[in-house]
Amino acid sequence: MLELPTSHRVPVSWLRIHGSGPLKWRTLKDILPAGSASPDEYATLQTDAVQSKQTQQVLRKQRKSGLWGENVLGLAANKTLGYKDIGTIAQYRRLTELGVPHEDRVFRLADRFLFRLLSRDDSPDLLAEYKSAAKGNPELVIWARDQFREGAAAALAQAGMIEDPRVRGAAHRIASRVSHFLRSEVAERPLLRRASRNVLDPEAYPPTTLSVALIACMPSLQRERAGFVERLTAYLALPAPKKQYVIAIGRKVIQPTYQLLGNPLEADRSGMPKDLPLALHWIEVLVRLGSLHTNETAVKILLRLLADRDRNGVWSPKSLRSLPKSKSRLADFMFPLEQDGKTLERRQADVTFRLALIAKAAGWRLEFV
Repeated sequence: MLELPTSHRVPVSWLRIHGSGPLKWRTLKDILPAGSASPDEYATLQTDAVQSKQTQQVLRKQRKSGLWGENVLGLAANKTLGYKDIGTIAQYRRLTELGVPHEDRVFRLADRFLFRLLSRDDSPDLLAEYKSAAKGNPELVIWARDQFREGAAAALAQAGMIEDPRVRGAAHRIASRVSHFLRSEVAERPLLRRASRNVLDPEAYPPTTLSVALIACMPSLQRERAGFVERLTAYLALPAPKKQYVIAIGRKVIQPTYQLLGNPLEADRSGMPKDLPLALHWIEVLVRLGSLHTNETAVKILLRLLADRDRNGVWSPKSLRSLPKSKSRLADFMFPLEQDGKTLERRQADVTFRLALIAKAAGWRLEFV
C-alpha cells in the first residue's frame, strides 16, 4: 500500500481571495481552528454563503411540500422516469455542503417529509416518483420505501442530526440489512442471468452510496459495529463487476444508480480518477470511516491529487481548462461549490478546499498559509 502523508498545507489566504462564498465559509467553519475569526466575520461569511447564487438557485426550486423536483432520488431531470429536476435528497445534501445552517426554514420544510419517510408512514404520497408505477406492484412499494429511507437518513445525518433516535434507528436497521447481505452467499454472486440480461438477485441488499455515506457520518455507530464496518470497507475495496445489470422489481425494471457491488472508483495508471468529483466524495467517506488505507485505488488517486499541488497547497494540475464534472452525477451535490469557472483560480478552488477538508478529517497536521 502506498504511504500517505501526515501533514498538509492549507492555502487559507488564497482561498479567501479566490474561493466562492460557500468555499470561504466552509473553510472557516470546517477547517480552521475555532476562534480563527471574529463573531462578525463568522456571521458575514455565513450570510454570504446563504445568499450566494449557488444557494439561492436551490432555495428557489423547493416546493411548499418541502420537496424538490417532485421526486426523492433523482440526480437530474429525466423524462423517462418523470423527474423534472434534481431530487430532494441531492438538493438537501447540496444545501448542507453549501454551508446553509440546519436551523434555516428550508430544512424545516424538508425535514417533515424526510422524517415521515423514516417513520414508515404508508401514505401513497410518500412514493413520490414511484407513485404511479407502484400501483399494483407491492414489491416496488417496498423497494422504493427502503431506498427513500436510506436517502432520508443519509441527508439528515449529514445535516448533523446523528443523535436523533429516528436517524439512529434507521441507520442501525440499514446497517443490519447490509451486514446480512455481506455475510451471505449472495454477496459473492449478486447477479443472475435472466433471458438476455443480468439482473440483481432479489435477495441482495447491497450497500449504496447513500447507506455508506450515512454510516460515515455516524462515529458512534461505527464504534458499536466495528466488525460490520470492517467487512463493509473490505467489500468496497473489491473490483466491481464489469457486467451491466438491472434491478427487476415485479413488472418494473430499474437501472441501478446508487447500488455498490464493489469499489466505485476507477483511475488510470498515473492515478487520475475517471470521475474526479466522485473520487473526492468517496475518499472523504472512506476517511470518515477510518478506512482509507483499505482502498488502494482511493489512496492512489489521493496521492496523485496531492502531487499536483503547488508549494502553498493550491491544486495546480496541467491544462485545467474547465471545472471537472462527474459522469455519474453521484457527487453533484457537493462538487463544485463554485459556479464560475472562467478563471484558472476558480477552477482550482473546489479541489484545493476538498483536499484540505480530507486532510483535516484524516487528522493530519495542518499548516495554514
